[in-house]
Amino acid sequence: MASEAADIPAPRLTGRSLGPPLLLALTLVLALAGLGLGPVAITPAEMLAVITGHGTPAHEAILLQIRAPRVVLALAAGTSLALSGATLQGVLRNPLADPGLIGVTAGAALGAVSVIVLAGGATALPPGLRPYLLPVGAFAGAAAVTSFVFLAARSRAGTSVATLILAGVAVNAIAFAGIGGLIYVSDDVALRTLSLWQMGSLGGAGWPVALVALGFAALAAARFLPLAAALDLFQLGERAAFHAGLDVERAKFRAGLWTAVATGAATAAAGPIGFIGLVAPHLARLMCGPGHRAVLPVSALMGTALLLLADLATRLAVPPAEPPIGLATSLIGGPFFLWLLLRKRGAAHG
Repeated sequence: MASEAADIPAPRLTGRSLGPPLLLALTLVLALAGLGLGPVAITPAEMLAVITGHGTPAHEAILLQIRAPRVVLALAAGTSLALSGATLQGVLRNPLADPGLIGVTAGAALGAVSVIVLAGGATALPPGLRPYLLPVGAFAGAAAVTSFVFLAARSRAGTSVATLILAGVAVNAIAFAGIGGLIYVSDDVALRTLSLWQMGSLGGAGWPVALVALGFAALAAARFLPLAAALDLFQLGERAAFHAGLDVERAKFRAGLWTAVATGAATAAAGPIGFIGLVAPHLARLMCGPGHRAVLPVSALMGTALLLLADLATRLAVPPAEPPIGLATSLIGGPFFLWLLLRKRGAAHG
């Protein structure tokens, strides 16, 4: 028996088994860097002093009131956008699907911009409800667009991916036209708010906004993760998934609903941030394979890490000024999207 046990090979650590723990460690390092780096550097010892109540007032203000909410918002927005992208790519069986490409982000942006420009007419609301107008408007816009594109692509044969993407392109154009019209009629105060918000930023995060966004991200994650088995069945095609016992329409409805919730909350809190939902799921699949039980949580980690990295890059590029984070994510995501297109084209010709 001893010789037989000795012949059993020990389990080997592979790249796929080591990838998620290394990604988690990298995300934690980036979060610590987000807390410590900036125009005023804070060392780990100074962070510990602040946490134990022995830090200087300046370090306490910077760490607890400025940088910590920013890191929490990066966690919330990165998780929400990455999970939304991974879920849409699974439901549509299309590696190019993304909340931005099918118009969900544009719908959320139109809803939020409508609140920013037209909120002056909401003075009758109690003061305690006014801060919630922006996330409600963003969610309403995201939900309306999600419902429209899925209904437009629906036919007796199922949901047409090509029609859905084309409907998303049309919705993007309409939403941006609506945003342009609202910008045209806005006053100087609203115009400045809009110009900064539209490019995406974590810089204006405070604890109320960050915690609300984190709550929505946690709620959406709790709903996205149980969809992993359904997303795996979708890869066989809707007909095969139906014959395997999946309620296809109910699964698509749940995916669309929580995509609207997650994308709307992230857009309301941080502005339109592109390409995280496209890039993070692909990098997750390269790391852990195609199974969605692993892809979804790893995508959430990857989205957080990418957003923290982009935030650090914009914060340290030209201090003390901060370029919008949307510029950094577009510089990362644009070339990646082109690479995906060329790769898909090469695979089709191959």
